[in-house]
Amino acid sequence: MDRLDELAIFVAVVQQGSLAAAGRKLRRSAPAITRAIAALEQRFGTRLVERTTRRLAPTEAGMRLLERAQQLLQDYQAVVQDTAEAQLSGLLRVTSPVQFGRRYVAPVVMAFLDDYPQMQIEMVLNDRNLDLIDEGLDIAVRIGHLQDSSRVARRLGQVSRVTVASPDYLARCGEPSSPAQLADHATIVGTQRPSLREWRFGPQENGERVRLAPRLLLNDVEAQLLAVRAGKGVARLLSYQVADDLAAGTLVRLLTDHEPLPMPVQLVAQQAQHMPLKVRAFWDYAFERLSALPQIHPGVRGK
Repeated sequence: MDRLDELAIFVAVVQQGSLAAAGRKLRRSAPAITRAIAALEQRFGTRLVERTTRRLAPTEAGMRLLERAQQLLQDYQAVVQDTAEAQLSGLLRVTSPVQFGRRYVAPVVMAFLDDYPQMQIEMVLNDRNLDLIDEGLDIAVRIGHLQDSSRVARRLGQVSRVTVASPDYLARCGEPSSPAQLADHATIVGTQRPSLREWRFGPQENGERVRLAPRLLLNDVEAQLLAVRAGKGVARLLSYQVADDLAAGTLVRLLTDHEPLPMPVQLVAQQAQHMPLKVRAFWDYAFERLSALPQIHPGVRGK
């Protein structure tokens, strides 16, 4: 047993007045409390507590030890606190997809800085999955399944790729009832990845693929949203990006029976063991707030 732990048990026994009460306070068994006191008495070569008819009381040697033990434990706690506060300072580097970072991670970062004024945070918004070690990053928010199993991940929720159009567009051009009918519709696609010109529906293994001849190509999600709201065609975006529009009725969700499986949204770090305190602090802080977002839970669908 740790020597400081033995001293803490001795102090609890004297303060509580009995072995049983000290065990309840420390959530230790009575035999463990008894062994700790016996070990201390053997080490000091004298009795430290005496049993009276009502309670345990410290001997003269026990009183001297009690005073020194209390001071020692207080000093130890002060050192731990000072070390913790020192570690909750300095720079933390966090990465996230661009739109998700702007909408949800940035407010969490600003709130964290308010609560931890000694901290600095650098946000790196990038739709590529940057390597944590190569880029010197502490924590990442990832959308999709992890490729590197050596990283530690904490699931926040999930999102889906959804096909949407405006009510005005559907009134003019009709609503597709199958993915194949998208070939007859104007489509709006992003240019971040060439693969976005081919939309996949259903399961990854044997789903349906639709090759597109888009009318409008844009390299920015907000521009895609403006175009689809304006009735310029059918777009495919992540569910969190269109959640507000679906709830307001400015966009309509199409082909819901053909959607691919949802993708996880996760916090990712290099390792769980020996995580620096400043990283652990933001890890827990961000998890509590981001995991509560309704936009990354299946119940938020819209019509």
